[in-house]
Amino acid sequence: MPRREAMLYRQEESKRVVCALCAHRCRLEDGQFGICGVRQNIDGILYTHVFEEAIAAHIDPIEKKPFFHFLPGSKSLSIATIGCNFRCPFCQNWEISQTRLSDGRHGLRSTHLPAEQVVRQAVAQGCLSISYTYTEPTVFFEYAYVTARLARSAGLKNNFVTNGYMTLEALETIQPYLDAANVDLKFFREENYKKICRAKLQPVVDSIRKMKELGIWVEVTTLVIPGLNDSEEELRGIARFLVEVDRDIPWHLSRFHPDYEYFKSPPTPLNTLRKAMEIGKEEGLRYVYLGNVWGEGEDTYCPGCGTLLIEREGFWVRSISLKDGQCPECGQKIAGIFS
Repeated sequence: MPRREAMLYRQEESKRVVCALCAHRCRLEDGQFGICGVRQNIDGILYTHVFEEAIAAHIDPIEKKPFFHFLPGSKSLSIATIGCNFRCPFCQNWEISQTRLSDGRHGLRSTHLPAEQVVRQAVAQGCLSISYTYTEPTVFFEYAYVTARLARSAGLKNNFVTNGYMTLEALETIQPYLDAANVDLKFFREENYKKICRAKLQPVVDSIRKMKELGIWVEVTTLVIPGLNDSEEELRGIARFLVEVDRDIPWHLSRFHPDYEYFKSPPTPLNTLRKAMEIGKEEGLRYVYLGNVWGEGEDTYCPGCGTLLIEREGFWVRSISLKDGQCPECGQKIAGIFS
């Protein structure tokens, strides 16, 4: 793969560099790759090996990300490269996210897809946004940044589907061009982030707060895994945190199914998801949804009068009754980006 000098790093003595892109802040000796497996120190300069090297490019309904309050019913051109800064054993996109150049063994072939071409394709296909998704957009930050700037000039919006493990510097850099983010808040216990993701909870919490401060529209997804994060205590902890930040943050509770390296837990029982949804509403969240559950917990209702505003079936929108972002019955303003 071709390489490009990375953004957001600093040089130290003896050709050492420190990456300031994600919260791992990898300190790399000459020749060493970061945890992401796609950024490498070469002779004292940090390079990305995945700039404009797409491993996936598809047109999706925006609801698939999932976004329910960001351009509902629209199409989004979704792109990704290989690599991730987490090691989740239950990753559902593990074939591409857990592939790293640093291991030297992967057999995947990327496609050179220039940022200009991404934007042209999105416009030609009638997409309203570009999604940086499937793997972790933080690790292909340079590709996302250049594409997002071009997309904004072309009248498109941009969104990240992310684990939230970027630095505040990275967020402030992308903020002028990033309209929305769906953050995967996996756990609310430090030990689980450390043991399972090989990361920390606090940077994710900080990212959610910072995104709201920067005016980025935020939705949050939690994959509810039996025996790991499905206790009432943990679910209430997440819900209370989200209410503290903004009770208008939509919370997507996604059904787990065994995958990749994690088969210790069965698929999430529907009653567990229903209870989690009830907890979110009890704590004061206005918009709580179920994911990976067809035909239940998908619709948007007015928090003021209960009117059905957006009717969904899976990833598809059947009807939208909003009027200028408001409930047509009571005039309640519905949080989100609808145009």
